[in-house]
Amino acid sequence: MAISPELYNDVKYCQLCGKPMSVITDREGKTRSRCTACGWTKYLNPIPAAACLIVNDEGKIVVIKRKYEPNPGEWALPSGYIELDQTAEEAAIAEMQEETGLDGEIVQFIDYYMGYSPIYYRVLSMGFQMRIAGGELQAGDDASEARYVSLDELPPICFDSHRHFIKKYQEQLEKSGDSLK
Repeated sequence: MAISPELYNDVKYCQLCGKPMSVITDREGKTRSRCTACGWTKYLNPIPAAACLIVNDEGKIVVIKRKYEPNPGEWALPSGYIELDQTAEEAAIAEMQEETGLDGEIVQFIDYYMGYSPIYYRVLSMGFQMRIAGGELQAGDDASEARYVSLDELPPICFDSHRHFIKKYQEQLEKSGDSLK
């Protein structure tokens, strides 16, 4: 997939020296925005995110109703962008606590998913199966509601990446012979 030059329309001035930026084709044949004065290059990379598939002792998972953009009022897994000072695992644990009030531990990495984002164009999401280690389920900072649901009673999930992680988890359950509770 080639990067469209239009994606650089908002990159007008260099964040290092303040001079004008110019859209160029670099030595690798890739579209970039480069400073006309100092040569600093703006790269458009996917934003990393972590999603939590939290499973309780009864085999139910936690879903949250989103409070803010994107997709306010819709159901999703607890998730968030990975901060510069966090690993993906640390972000998953932090998002679990912030959005659900639950303390957690990572059981396993489920998969990754590269998808479209209405805010950052592309997001690289990493899904983790989480175990509850404490706390009490409640809607947190980015959620207006949080609840446990069985896999066969899931509300519509708004993000492709979250649906992907749920599907992968269900496939793992089926392979292991565990029933979908």
